[in-house]
Amino acid sequence: MDSQEFLTGQLLIAMPSMRDARFARSVIYVCAHHPDGAMGLVINRLVGAITFTDLLAQLGIEPPRLNEEIRVHFGGPVESGRGFVLHSGEYNQDSTLQVNDAIALTATTDILRDIAAGAGPRRRLLALGYAGWGPGQLDSEIQANGWLHVAPDEELVFDSDLDNKWERAIGKLGVDISMLSGEAGHA
Repeated sequence: MDSQEFLTGQLLIAMPSMRDARFARSVIYVCAHHPDGAMGLVINRLVGAITFTDLLAQLGIEPPRLNEEIRVHFGGPVESGRGFVLHSGEYNQDSTLQVNDAIALTATTDILRDIAAGAGPRRRLLALGYAGWGPGQLDSEIQANGWLHVAPDEELVFDSDLDNKWERAIGKLGVDISMLSGEAGHA
């Protein structure tokens, strides 16, 4: 893997000192990290006002056949009206971005139709909006002690327990949260 793409497929974990309220205590799955920027989805916050059924109605898609609650996540502040589905890697369309073998990203209404019909990916996270960074911006934020990063696991990415996802992500690093400092170069 190119060193410029080292965060693709990783989790970003906001440091306790994160000053941007939109990202405080957030966990972001990085879908792409290239020299021209980075893109990811916040995986531990919900959009409060819209349901999956509401979203389907707005798009003119038949309501789901399943009686399963599908929650809509706040993917980030960029293009907040645009939908993205982060999902298990076995589901694939022409427009699917295969992040790695286990996880992919699709942003078409076809995947929403498939999910509603019970034919979508095995695991999925529906999000509105995304987190985006320009060239070198994410690297600078990491160097300024804004983010930690860790390899994800499917359970952490897709499970519905959002209340302690941030703590569990930090726990994957083996770090005591109380020992984290907001000061660069200090512990």
